[in-house]
Amino acid sequence: MSKRHSAKYKIDRRVGENIWGRPKSPVNKRPFPPGQHGQNRRGKLSDYGTQLRAKQKLKGYYGNITEKQFRRTYRQADSMRGDTSENLIGLLESRLDAIVYRTKFVPTVFAARQFVNHGHILVNGNRVNIPSYRCKPGDIVEVREKSRTMALVLEALESAERELPEYLDLDPKAMKVTYVRVPSFDEVPYPVVMEPNLTVEFYSR
Repeated sequence: MSKRHSAKYKIDRRVGENIWGRPKSPVNKRPFPPGQHGQNRRGKLSDYGTQLRAKQKLKGYYGNITEKQFRRTYRQADSMRGDTSENLIGLLESRLDAIVYRTKFVPTVFAARQFVNHGHILVNGNRVNIPSYRCKPGDIVEVREKSRTMALVLEALESAERELPEYLDLDPKAMKVTYVRVPSFDEVPYPVVMEPNLTVEFYSR
């Protein structure tokens, strides 16, 4: 198992929740942090610890986003008009890899990043291989024609593990989705409770 996969599975156990709602998550059987003393580590968190945990959970949910990238996204959300936590979720959900994952072209958000990196995705007819590429409402995201027969894609589309949110309009036969609008926090189908307001509090300390 690669380091990336090991880290992925530790995220669930570190926060004590199955943040992607996957049936194979190790937290289903071992609901405690990883490590030799994991079972004895659970205690009451301070306000800072609660905010840090909320930030780790939200950041971890979107895959291999570095702390630098995540902080930059927060700063951009903070500079926009309106509620910062809503802006933060909108920016995260506008990422190309997030849209590919939501559309169920791939089984995991980690696979979405790799899928985009390898050039399997077109945005408005042009190949884009940057997972953090920010889509705009009206953009059309599709699987490149040569990649539509990949077993990974076909199996993911048939999976009942996730539901397609209303801010995406999918044409499954063409493997094409339209990003209809920037979603509000309430529209995003997180399988666990996310608290972006605590993330904002963490960075604004």
